Amino acid sequence: SPLRPDLVREVHKNMSKNTRQAYAVKQKAGYDTAAESWGTGRAVARIPRAPGGGTHRAGQATFGNQARGGGMYNPTTVWRRWHRRVNVTQKRHAVATALAASALPPLVMARGHRIGEVAELPLVVSDGLESVTKTKEAVEALNKLGCGQDLQKVLDSKKIRAGQGKARNRRYRMRCGPLIIYNEDNGITRAMRNIPGVEATCVDNLNLLRLAPGGHFGRFLIFTEGAFKKLTEIYGTSTEAAPLKKGYHMPRAAMENADLARIINSTEVQSVLKPKLEAPKTHEPKRNALKNKEVMDSLNPGALKRKAALQKSSEKGTTEFKAVQDKKKARQAESKEHNKKHKKGDETFYKTLMKAFEAKAAE
Repeated sequence: SPLRPDLVREVHKNMSKNTRQAYAVKQKAGYDTAAESWGTGRAVARIPRAPGGGTHRAGQATFGNQARGGGMYNPTTVWRRWHRRVNVTQKRHAVATALAASALPPLVMARGHRIGEVAELPLVVSDGLESVTKTKEAVEALNKLGCGQDLQKVLDSKKIRAGQGKARNRRYRMRCGPLIIYNEDNGITRAMRNIPGVEATCVDNLNLLRLAPGGHFGRFLIFTEGAFKKLTEIYGTSTEAAPLKKGYHMPRAAMENADLARIINSTEVQSVLKPKLEAPKTHEPKRNALKNKEVMDSLNPGALKRKAALQKSSEKGTTEFKAVQDKKKARQAESKEHNKKHKKGDETFYKTLMKAFEAKAAE
């Protein structure tokens, strides 16, 4: 059977809804009071208010979904469409897919099962396992089959449930272990029922919720010999219809050869394909040298060094800072010397300029 994870997910999603119990709020919840609106003119909202006096409740808003103690918006009802009808053929296809996936070690390991010590997949054991009645014997048998690591994984995974479920009789949760599929129950269910994570089911009553918990196929399955042989009678083969299911045929693969790379690279396909398109020539975007340091350094070599030196010249304690300060002192000293020589007495520029005005005023 081809692997159809999409089909398994969809069927599992709809089937899991069929065990839900209806829940709803009470029909009169939030409306079980003789409240009336005070109307306009009292400078309060027109929402209905609880009657009476002498208590905090009197005058409080009621009925509205925004009010404390009021009714909820769109209250839940018990006549919601809780369950889903699932097409029978789709359910059969999903079960066949889940059985096929459980025969592939990568998918089983990807689901989290520890199968390093298991001899082969699918794991088929003799019908003698169906006659085991003691849990101790069942655990020994599973350990001999190489399931010890998987059983230990289940024990180690026991955790307290997150959320309110921990207070509703489902306090703990743990991983799934192997699923035992038998043909006749000669005590096997009684022996397996107390082993954490291990489940047992009859080959006539295979359920997708057990074969693919959570909608993920690849569960570790252990078949008895009789159950494994009966699978052909129940689901048929790729060329024959199922004898025990009227008109049912196994799903066909969409591709006979699943090696897609080989098909694409084959001479027949490549000979009729158009030649590969060359990518159009592209040019590097122009970069602004004023914003991009690398471009500025390439256009103006030494720009980065000069910028770094300028920054250091304003940092105290550096040689650059000392050089700037010395230069400043020398400039100030030169300026003072120049002023002493050329800017004193009546020979200054300003006084010389004003003398010209004085002479003109005297005339």
